[in-house]
Amino acid sequence: MPRATSRNVTRCQISQSANLQSVLFLGFVPPVNDMQPVGAEPVDRPTFPLELLYCPDSHLVQIGCQVDPEILFPPEYPYTSGTTRILRENFADLFEQCRDRLGVDGSSFVIDIGSNDGTLLANFKAGGCRVLGIDPTDRARLANERGIRSLQAFFSRETAHSVAAEYGPANLVTATNVFAHMPDVDDVVAGILDVLDETGVFVSESHYLLDLIGTLQYDTVYHEHLRYYSLHSLKFLLEKHGLEIFHVERIPTHGGSIRVFAARGGGYPVDPSVPNQLSEEQRAGLLDPETYRRFAGDVLQSKLDLLGLLRDIKARGGRIYGIGAPSRASTLIAYTGLDRETIDCVLEIQGSYKIGKYMPGTGIPVLEESALFSDQPEYALLFSWHIAGELMPRLTRKGFKGEYILPLPSPRIVAE
Repeated sequence: MPRATSRNVTRCQISQSANLQSVLFLGFVPPVNDMQPVGAEPVDRPTFPLELLYCPDSHLVQIGCQVDPEILFPPEYPYTSGTTRILRENFADLFEQCRDRLGVDGSSFVIDIGSNDGTLLANFKAGGCRVLGIDPTDRARLANERGIRSLQAFFSRETAHSVAAEYGPANLVTATNVFAHMPDVDDVVAGILDVLDETGVFVSESHYLLDLIGTLQYDTVYHEHLRYYSLHSLKFLLEKHGLEIFHVERIPTHGGSIRVFAARGGGYPVDPSVPNQLSEEQRAGLLDPETYRRFAGDVLQSKLDLLGLLRDIKARGGRIYGIGAPSRASTLIAYTGLDRETIDCVLEIQGSYKIGKYMPGTGIPVLEESALFSDQPEYALLFSWHIAGELMPRLTRKGFKGEYILPLPSPRIVAE
């Protein structure tokens, strides 16, 4: 029999409760990095149901269909973290925090799970640390070429045993924007404990549920993201494995993320950031199912408002170029039903691996950013709207004369 490419989630991924409540259904959506070459003949491509579910027992929000990781993260996976300035700055900050807060130094061994092109580990290597990246895609080769030792593999408990046997225990394990991506999270946490020394620290960065709900970021819901963590759900998961969260902070990456420091129970004093953030989540209603019902209604209204805005522009003969092809753009395009008659093209900066491809599930081509300045469309739709404050001044300085469309949280036209 052929191998199954997806499976429905019938129990919470961290509590195993069958008490799952539907929050939002976004339709049948292609994998967000399934990008075919421009000019390729249209053929059948896979799509999978995309639904958000809430577990009132663990307070975890999660998607209802898990797609085979080999489909979502093929060797040619196009994303590279080093091309994004905000991520480079964030990784430099994370290194400085680990150095100052944890005493990471030249004697430390640091492992990064989902290490991509090695951008994070480059900071630790420059700080004298011994480093190892673990990543399933060809970006691991890119990291090795840059001198960042990397293993091309999916992280699992089996991988952890091999790494521990060959390299010894790690003082620090990091997982930045990947801890929500791996299917068997209990196996992952067990593997982290197996490779971490007794006083070691695990640092995760994940897109934060509080920001997702507060700024209506339905576009960050896609099949690569299996879980949408609150601090309550992270606490539930990590404590199940004997890990204690001792520090937490909110960071700006990906439209709002949460950085969490954890170690074996009692290893570090718990600072006030942890109870303070748990209280903030409770005040914001993250433990109340009614919050998620309101969220679903707001998402629908936002979709209708965006389509109305774009309809009026096209009725006047306006041209709309998309700016940026992040994964979140694919969800927004699929859910709102945008096509090449609405969006002429999507633009990426020079060097992006996505240039010369179609946006997933569409005939919208991805072109190099210079087309914005040579063609001068009337409107630029910012798919990376969460960094509009950085994007708009840069594009205006480079010569764009049109207006900008921000699709979320409230669709609107703005002049820089």
